[in-house]
Amino acid sequence: MGLISNAYAAGSTGATGGGLQMVLMLVVFGVIFYFMLYRPQAKRTKEHKNLIASMGKNDEILMSSGIVGKVAKISDDNPYIVVQLDETTKVTIKKDYVTAVLPKGTIQSL
Repeated sequence: MGLISNAYAAGSTGATGGGLQMVLMLVVFGVIFYFMLYRPQAKRTKEHKNLIASMGKNDEILMSSGIVGKVAKISDDNPYIVVQLDETTKVTIKKDYVTAVLPKGTIQSL
């Protein structure tokens, strides 16, 4: 006979709570995902849509590129706006690239 004896598995007692624990863990991860990722992003998206909807002609805006200008032409049905950068320069951009509406007189103070 050899020095190594046969190893036998212990009798299966069965994990009765294993399925319930797995469901509980999935629910906990779902709640964490909702509060840490989905909810803050949805809030930022809603605030940005409200910002875009509240813009009007002659509002001073900050674009995501860092350029500051004044809204020269805007319409609700068109996703683009015309922004006046100075007396002679106008550019057309998508409304989505507006990051902030600045207080009146901001351009003059720069």
